[in-house]
Amino acid sequence: MKPTIIIEYCPKCNWMMRAAYMAQELLTTFTDDVYGITLVPSEVSGRYTISIDDVVLFDRKREGRFPEIKELKQLVRDKVNPEKSLGHSDKK
Repeated sequence: MKPTIIIEYCPKCNWMMRAAYMAQELLTTFTDDVYGITLVPSEVSGRYTISIDDVVLFDRKREGRFPEIKELKQLVRDKVNPEKSLGHSDKK
């Protein structure tokens, strides 16, 4: 079964649009590789995490910043389809 990406965001911080943008980018890139993306409004203030199958790929508090979309695509690719080329978003 294909994995589902979970983006948990803080609605009090107005991060829903950021989460929706990242979901759109990931769905565009990984259409055939993922089942879907779920946006989850967090009950914890300041939370912004991206996970797949209960494995946290990115945590804003841990990293002290938001992910760049290029970085996020690389993290997701490494988890769901390591052989996939990301074109210009690939690591050098």
